[in-house]
Amino acid sequence: MKNPPTALLVATLDTKGQEALFLSACLKQQHIIVKILDAGIKGKSPVAAEIPREEIAMAGGKALTEVQNIGHEGKALQIMTEGAIKCAQKLHRQGKIHGIIGLGGSMGTTLGTGVMRALPIGFPKLMISTMASRDTRPFVGSHDILMLHSVCDLAGINRITRLVLHNGALAMAGMLKGSGNKQSDVKPLIVLSNLGTTEACSSSVRQRLEEKGNEVIIFHAVGSGGAAMEEIIRQMKVDAVVDLSLNEIGDHLFGGEYDAGPGRGTAALEKGIPTIMVPGNMDFLGGGSFHLAQKRFPDRKYHRHNEAITAVRTEHHEVKKMAAILAQRCNAASGPLVILIPQGGFSAFDRPGGPFYDPEAPRIFAQIFKKKLKEEIPLHILPYHINDPEFAQAVIQAFDMLVE
Repeated sequence: MKNPPTALLVATLDTKGQEALFLSACLKQQHIIVKILDAGIKGKSPVAAEIPREEIAMAGGKALTEVQNIGHEGKALQIMTEGAIKCAQKLHRQGKIHGIIGLGGSMGTTLGTGVMRALPIGFPKLMISTMASRDTRPFVGSHDILMLHSVCDLAGINRITRLVLHNGALAMAGMLKGSGNKQSDVKPLIVLSNLGTTEACSSSVRQRLEEKGNEVIIFHAVGSGGAAMEEIIRQMKVDAVVDLSLNEIGDHLFGGEYDAGPGRGTAALEKGIPTIMVPGNMDFLGGGSFHLAQKRFPDRKYHRHNEAITAVRTEHHEVKKMAAILAQRCNAASGPLVILIPQGGFSAFDRPGGPFYDPEAPRIFAQIFKKKLKEEIPLHILPYHINDPEFAQAVIQAFDMLVE
């Protein structure tokens, strides 16, 4: 990048003006141009911003005075967030910003990360927040947002905020100065879902796909991973999808930990992308800690994977419902699709000697799925376990048929 990069600094200057000015000064010391976006609602700003709050409010659909008179901080914040998103996206389209950094408490973090999630993957994003040591999923979602915990409240410049804000500026500067070293995307892009319990299949399939000259991106099917996968499929040019781990569908239906939302498994089908679907890991739900799993799913079979993760065996009525819903989604596919069902088991837990081995469940799944699926959609019910080499070979053969 010939000219110095520009960072968009998102803040509410009426409450975080001093801190924003200090952060801006730190960025400028690193030869970063700074554009300040002020989304404050009340009070006064200690400095004029390049994108003032009046402009943000109008972009959100109301005059600033209207926003100030709403009388509900959440609704007012939503309008200012929508306006800030539109302004930031416009600057990004025009090539006038190369990264985004924000700072704030709960409201400022909601605002800043809301804007960040509207910008593409790979665009540098950093949020300095009092909320960064809590559950950050509501803020980060399925995006590449770097969260930096402020340790103390962002209320004035002191020996802690000075260090944290300075380090945040250095981190942003590093991302901006290194963002020019991007490789061009020339290989066909294949998206693949996985959990550790289908790792043997996933690793074999990935290796074979890469040997064929593809670039493979694997998403960890733990809720946030599946949500990110669906979003990437909708946003980027994806050449094929190998969905080996559809457990997040069950977690959404039955209240498991790995909930990726109601749209899991739909993006590729709606876009007409060549897709292979496998009911990997549908033999269990994510139950959280053992105590939580027992409370959520009483009188079940449990497997304590570790202190934080307990798998819960799906029951036959749940298997039937997952099969019916997945078949319904497959029937709506607008592009080429192949489904492979391993009758030997859906995960490493679901095989002879495993904690969830139930030879009847895969047969029930296949029976319901076949009954609900359109006849013209290719369906292969195979005698293998999902982690058998023969099943991985069948996935590759299906892939070759779809894309070649």
